[in-house]
Amino acid sequence: MYEPAGHHIPHFAFLWPALAAASAREMAALAARQFTSLALGYDGPMARQPKWTTPHTIALELKTVQLRDFSAPTLPSPARGGGKGGGSFPTLLCAPFALHGAAVSDLATGHSLVAALRKAGLRRLFVTDWRSAIAEMRFLGIDDYLADLNVLVDEIGAPVDLIGLCQGGWMGLIYAARFPGKVRKLVLAAAPIDLAAASSPLSALAEASPLAVFHELVRLGDGLMPGRNVLKFWGPETVEAENIRQLLQTEEAIGSPAFSYLEALFQDWYSWTLDLPGKYFLEVVERLYKRNELATGGFIALGARIDLAMLRAPIFLLAARDDELVAPPQLFAVERLVGTEPDNLRKATAPCRHVGLFMGKRILEDVWPGVVRWLVEPPLFHPKHVHAPIVEPAH
Repeated sequence: MYEPAGHHIPHFAFLWPALAAASAREMAALAARQFTSLALGYDGPMARQPKWTTPHTIALELKTVQLRDFSAPTLPSPARGGGKGGGSFPTLLCAPFALHGAAVSDLATGHSLVAALRKAGLRRLFVTDWRSAIAEMRFLGIDDYLADLNVLVDEIGAPVDLIGLCQGGWMGLIYAARFPGKVRKLVLAAAPIDLAAASSPLSALAEASPLAVFHELVRLGDGLMPGRNVLKFWGPETVEAENIRQLLQTEEAIGSPAFSYLEALFQDWYSWTLDLPGKYFLEVVERLYKRNELATGGFIALGARIDLAMLRAPIFLLAARDDELVAPPQLFAVERLVGTEPDNLRKATAPCRHVGLFMGKRILEDVWPGVVRWLVEPPLFHPKHVHAPIVEPAH
């Protein structure tokens, strides 16, 4: 999910009275119907599914996800098992399963996290491309997606280095804690983990809205949470050119052919949304955002309680300084929650907004190569090896 700069959920201005009183089911239904009515009536063209920029193949297809293989062509695909050197271990980028699609990781030349990771030295790279849910998927929950993530890891060949982006970050953290032998190193980028550590627009919305409202939204969506409805409610249907220029950190002049091309690619990515299974959506809201179960130790995944204190894998925490969605303390709380040795835990803050962490030209050039250097080094190396001029120390 992406929140445009300067956007502060204006539609809630007249919804707050209903939300505040929505302990009664009738008020919750009223608020949910108002939400849905805001999202209806859009008569613009259907959004085009974003295209991927970097050449790749499809390594595996499941009902919920496609496994995209961006490995170097000189290596077999999929390459199973790991070698002794860090660069030979497969890396799985766990994209968010939220409002927008996984193409956030491969928007355009110069604005592709996938390409930046490859250029920095990751030779065996895979990406989870979560599918938009259809009616028969409405009862799938978090466990179903974790189970399919496990299938992908087995297909690639454990142990893997796992990179979790935004909502893919909490999923990656849960997976690493549930299957510790299958994750060698873990990178969490702008991931909401401890929602009590600080407030953000997204966590404030979840906290202030009664759970009955979310249940009613899923009911109105016939068991799904339609992304098109959420986008209409959450922000504008298109993003202003200057906003895009800042996010992408491009020097191309607005109105130039080069910028117009980037602008069209960004608008395609922004406008094309994913539908979520109702069960999955409600579990995320209730278990992660309202109960904060992952941080408090109450989260059950695939039959086992997730105790982050037992997780020992090396972890890199990367936050966006000006993040509109995930307050950096929500991510950096991982440092005190896990059992990782201090020498194997790194954290850094990049001067950008949320999406800029994955698309911004300067961030991709100056920050992510340091993350890759950390990945390919053996565990227990000194943190000074990971430096990038643009990265600001986290506090």
